[in-house]
Amino acid sequence: MAATAGERTSEFRRINPITGDVASTAAAMNAAEAADVARRAHDAFPEWSAMGPNARRAVLTKAADALHARQSDFVDAMMAEIGATAGWAMFNHGLATSIVREAAALTTQIQGEVIPSDKPGCLAMALREPVGVILGIAPWNAPIILGVRAIAVPLACGNSVILKASEQCPRTHSLIIDAFAEAGFPEGTVNLVTNAPDDAAEVVGALIDAPQVRRINFTGSTAVGKIIAKRAAEHLKPCLLELGGKAPLVVLEDADLDEAVKAAAFGAFMNQGQICMSTERIIVVDAVADEFARRMKAKVDTMSAGDPREGAAPLGAVVDEKTVAHCRALIEDALSQGGEQLVGGDTVLNVVMPAHLIDKVTPQMKLFRDESFGPVVGIVRARDEAHAIELANDSEYGLSAAVFTKDAARGLKVARKIRSGICHVNGATVHDEAQMPFGGVGASGYGRFGGKAGIDAFTELRWITVETEAGHFPI
Repeated sequence: MAATAGERTSEFRRINPITGDVASTAAAMNAAEAADVARRAHDAFPEWSAMGPNARRAVLTKAADALHARQSDFVDAMMAEIGATAGWAMFNHGLATSIVREAAALTTQIQGEVIPSDKPGCLAMALREPVGVILGIAPWNAPIILGVRAIAVPLACGNSVILKASEQCPRTHSLIIDAFAEAGFPEGTVNLVTNAPDDAAEVVGALIDAPQVRRINFTGSTAVGKIIAKRAAEHLKPCLLELGGKAPLVVLEDADLDEAVKAAAFGAFMNQGQICMSTERIIVVDAVADEFARRMKAKVDTMSAGDPREGAAPLGAVVDEKTVAHCRALIEDALSQGGEQLVGGDTVLNVVMPAHLIDKVTPQMKLFRDESFGPVVGIVRARDEAHAIELANDSEYGLSAAVFTKDAARGLKVARKIRSGICHVNGATVHDEAQMPFGGVGASGYGRFGGKAGIDAFTELRWITVETEAGHFPI
């Protein structure tokens, strides 16, 4: 069942970025209240962790059913709180439900092994056991997917959890907890913390410092991830960090250009480019660069932006006006250094920004290096395959990547030379499935969500022995 602080001293409001109306209200918890939640989660841990794998599976399956039944509520909440399109909200809801079902299936796959011992009569085992309280900190951009991901596999492994909701979508994240509460978890197993934006640092710090919290997973910006990792390191608490990205999509001279264009447009502009895996750099070899740019321009010209409430345009709103200003600054910097705008336009409704395609982007431009997290993508021209790989790796980030070529063996060879946690040959950089190991390298973080990789992240590996013969010791 969901748990929050007993005394709610105040509330905060989330404002709809399009209309300016109040989208939701939530409890503005303080550090002391957050610490109380950690204690309740700790008290609930023994009961949940002692339940057998099929009992945990049954509860998680009920949670997936309850989540599935709330689609319309989730769509309404996402559209109101972050200006999402209905399509993006429904995709979020569907994948999030899949993540819970995958987590339920993992309960019987938390396995150990018997290891041969040199000591006569010694039965040596490596066992995976639940850790305790897991703190999951989820962002706003894919709120159902990432909110569920923060807690589902930890629960499958027998941990109790705290979901620290984003200040930009507290209602959406609270709906997750409502669904899990309906499933029948023991009291205090699944918990929610909400806070006003000004109190975020204090509340998150209190949760990390709480002795009951044993591990942290965080999805968000690299800057905040570094702060969380430093704070956790003071307590020697492991973190799983899924941070920013500057995903390259490499187009080689033998690529199917139409397929590359479709994948690039989807990867760059799905959810207005507000995805950690979004295509941010399209790296095209010179031999096909002009033709690719022509086809990409034609495609992006068809991708209009409009009020997501009307549902008539593929692009909707970005989350706030700061995003618009940030993207505008990147575009202006690129154009001042020789970049060419192939597609663009003025923002409407304050936060409805049209798709922007900038050609002839170079490594000297901010658009090449800085994560935009908005509807803008640059075309970078490479001399050849080797130069394309060099450009792809010329980034502090390393989350997702893609390579387009008609030669699958060549594509695999190039993919293995790109430094990233994820790389797709002839596929978009935006691709997620519940059972896949998901995470990055470098400034994109460390650790992996998803499938069996999540089991490694949310269990403790222990060595336990049983002696079956009389001992013989030198003293």
